[in-house]
Amino acid sequence: MTAIAVLGSTNMDLVAYVPRAPGRGETVTGREFRTVPGGKGANQAVAAARAGGDVVMIGAVGTDEYGSALRTNLEHAGVDTDLLHTVAGPSGTAHIVVDDEGSNAIVVIPGANGTVTTLGPGEKAAVAAAGLLLLQLELPLAAVTEAARTARAHGVRTILTPSPVQLLPSGLLDAVDLLIPNEHEAAALTGYEDPHAASAILLRQVPEVVITLGRKGCLYAARDTEPVLFAAPEVLAVDTTGAGDTFVGALAVALGEGRSVAEAVAWASSAAALCVQKPGASTSMPYRSEIDAA
Repeated sequence: MTAIAVLGSTNMDLVAYVPRAPGRGETVTGREFRTVPGGKGANQAVAAARAGGDVVMIGAVGTDEYGSALRTNLEHAGVDTDLLHTVAGPSGTAHIVVDDEGSNAIVVIPGANGTVTTLGPGEKAAVAAAGLLLLQLELPLAAVTEAARTARAHGVRTILTPSPVQLLPSGLLDAVDLLIPNEHEAAALTGYEDPHAASAILLRQVPEVVITLGRKGCLYAARDTEPVLFAAPEVLAVDTTGAGDTFVGALAVALGEGRSVAEAVAWASSAAALCVQKPGASTSMPYRSEIDAA
């Protein structure tokens, strides 16, 4: 079983479903509202655990009612929450608008996530003991960088999802093995909208890149090899929230099991395709048996 440590955010997603997203200054009438456990870190942890990984979650929740619900959701997925600390104050929240095409817009309020500024001995030990480390950018950058450098020092493969996108310091990138931006994040990081051009720039900083392209699939690129475009399964998307995190979690499990890049990407793409066919983030993530049957 693949041992995976996830350092990342744990948010409660407050999701409004609307025919179309409102423009600036506009009010629209929604058709449904849901409260769904989320956060990029927690989403990746749940996705990896459901895909068959042995996952430990490192982060923080608040003392509000969301905090206990977020912890319970992770535990029900089989995620170890011993290093998910409870701190005074509110938990993180994400305010999400999903339109009838399944596209979304998100505002994140960090809450307890903002208190995770460094790693203690327990957190460092968990990273060192893992086979893979999953990182995102919804926690303070200092903690993300510290975790990546700890992983590098112990030979742990590190996968970074650069979201929400921001300038990435060399101290972090030097310790990243695989970078997984979506096409918009890749463009923001490089200035190139073409994923092939963007991947060439990113490979100057990290050894491997996967740029996810939504319904167009994903582009895998590594140094000294030709980029490979992988197609995505054709499905009707209901809600794309959490699809990228599902892809990352499943990909980490597959790579940890020693599968080839092609096999791992295909399997992770199947997981993401299953995710978008249901509403919500962590609640829509498939189990290993479902991915294998897809």
